[in-house]
Amino acid sequence: MARKLAIGVNWQGRLDYKGLVERAKIADQAGIHSIWVAEAWGRDAFTLLTLLAEHTKKVQLATSIVNIYSRSPAALAQHFGTLDELSDGRVIIGLGTSGPQVIEHFHGIQFNPPLTRLKEYVEIINMLMAGTPLNFQGKLFKLGRGFTLRFEPVRKHIPIWIASLNKLSVEFTARKADGWLPVMIPLSGLKRAIDEFRAVAVASGREPRAVAVKSPGNVTVTDNVDRAKAGHAGTVAFYAARMGTFYAEQLTRFGFGDNVNQIKEAWNSGGAKAGTGAVSEKLLSELGYIGGVDGAVERLKAQEAAGVDLHPVEIDAPDAASYEKIVAKLVG
Repeated sequence: MARKLAIGVNWQGRLDYKGLVERAKIADQAGIHSIWVAEAWGRDAFTLLTLLAEHTKKVQLATSIVNIYSRSPAALAQHFGTLDELSDGRVIIGLGTSGPQVIEHFHGIQFNPPLTRLKEYVEIINMLMAGTPLNFQGKLFKLGRGFTLRFEPVRKHIPIWIASLNKLSVEFTARKADGWLPVMIPLSGLKRAIDEFRAVAVASGREPRAVAVKSPGNVTVTDNVDRAKAGHAGTVAFYAARMGTFYAEQLTRFGFGDNVNQIKEAWNSGGAKAGTGAVSEKLLSELGYIGGVDGAVERLKAQEAAGVDLHPVEIDAPDAASYEKIVAKLVG
């Protein structure tokens, strides 16, 4: 069976919109499974996904992720339902809680209680997609007028993938979601994490593969290895040292606590450059692959052996023909 590959769209910095559309068309033609558009404190995801929906035909379109604080669950249902209609049923809902730094200091909304909020968002979005009158009495949302969407959604259920990393939220994902977006799990711990995840799904009465799993690490095919590694190290350092405690705790759980402490200390004393320089080669290689296509195929096989269903890739190719050849090799 051919592998499913995913590509991402950056949420920050300068963006060549024409180039983005051209890359999406190439990916669509080459057989990429899905395009995932991130959203944090840069561009919004839905405008970019609307643009991509207009210029692609087959590739699935996903948020990676939208948080469950800055828009109401009904607003998200409107966004996703409209985008699914526009794209003829190609949407994947990617949800997550984000973290208190972004939610409280960018959006100005109290962060707690994230899991309760996540559960209610999932239920409300599913109700609106299914056409069920919105009579909902939760801990946070109390909705009693029976609203339904004033258009017929293309699908009665749009797949929901959840980014989760602590025990309770991961268990909820296994029981209720269509896909799991694991976060910062090193390759050496990935099989154990996915096995435990699928065991929760089975214990709740689901089939072991009822919930798809996206790899937490990217596979990057490039000749410019040093540049790509520098960017990768910068991202790892930023999340370990500056994005609250969740990511640092996650890496610590998987045996990289000493390196996390080194990164934090270096960042605090010398800034971003020092923090980036403190990221170990082992941690970098555990969180992603950067190099040639043959090594990329081996990494994809290792991820498959760990239980991954969807593999995020980044392909640095000079033209469409080269891109398609690399995709063909990676798909297998």
